[in-house]
Amino acid sequence: MKGFAMLKIGQVGWIEKEKPTCGVMDAIVKPIAVSPCSSDVHTVWAGALGDRHDMILGHEAVGEVVEVGSLVKDFKVGDKVIVPAITPDWNSLEAQRGYSMHSGGMLAGWKFSNFKDGVFAEYFHVNDADGNLALIPEGVDPIEAVMLCDMVPTGFHGVELADVQFGDTVCVIGIGPVGLMAVAGAVSRGASRLFAIGSRPKCIEVAKEFGATDIINYHEGDIVEQIMEKTQGKGVDKVIIAGGNSDTFIQAVKIVKPGGRIGNVNYLGEGEFIKIPRVEWGNGMAHKTIVGGLMPGGRLRMEKLASLIQTNRINPAKLITHRFNGREHIQEALLLMKDKPKDLIKPVVIF
Repeated sequence: MKGFAMLKIGQVGWIEKEKPTCGVMDAIVKPIAVSPCSSDVHTVWAGALGDRHDMILGHEAVGEVVEVGSLVKDFKVGDKVIVPAITPDWNSLEAQRGYSMHSGGMLAGWKFSNFKDGVFAEYFHVNDADGNLALIPEGVDPIEAVMLCDMVPTGFHGVELADVQFGDTVCVIGIGPVGLMAVAGAVSRGASRLFAIGSRPKCIEVAKEFGATDIINYHEGDIVEQIMEKTQGKGVDKVIIAGGNSDTFIQAVKIVKPGGRIGNVNYLGEGEFIKIPRVEWGNGMAHKTIVGGLMPGGRLRMEKLASLIQTNRINPAKLITHRFNGREHIQEALLLMKDKPKDLIKPVVIF
């Protein structure tokens, strides 16, 4: 089969590989639609995971089941399915502890394009099919459903990590597709005033549609100064980091109130350390909590999030700004995520 792969750090291209084989609890899926991610960019061009050779990229796909293992109960050939970016081993001790995304080791629930071939191929393998696949519900567009693989659950997990409560003042740093879903999730959770930090016009437009009350453009001045001015020096209750770099934590700590909480879902692809400003962290005693997490995967999560689309609670279709027909456009779509033109939020490639 053909697959679009990381050949080495800084280089991508199409390769030939053997079609994956199906274990007794697993499934083989062929893509219907896929979407490149900023994580793919960090992996290839920043070498964030270390060097990878001939590893097929991609971790966001909906597809059609073409083979199931003999012990798979709930899925059959021909089913149209959502495949989450994180596919844990559900019988692991880590899953039983409540951290399925780390089953088998830190971040090891993230298999696709990490240490296992991803979804940018004619076929891809899904472990533990009954736990990791979800049927695309009636009335949900498969192309829209691609946003459920990673963008929606990651943005929502940022909201969970920050523990947004009714009436909280919230700041979302970075309003790419993940940050935009964090905006939508924070509003659903009851955020009152919501600061969205970004500069691209299309992202700003959708952030407002999702419920952001204030837009902070970092090209117009220091974001800490802007937010502290707008909050009369008080800061915000909760911060969700969905973009930026390791230095972004400095800004987050400065703008969150004592007793506040910072939830990070940004993939930090570069740098050795994260800096925390000592004074603004109350010399270590300000009760400012920082939590970073990888999105939960699994069938139940996908089914619940899909139900939010069915009931018109969320509209992730607004994230899709570029659509390509044909797998030969994967590299073009990936480079869009790398270059981030002003009119981009998220591309989808339809196979």
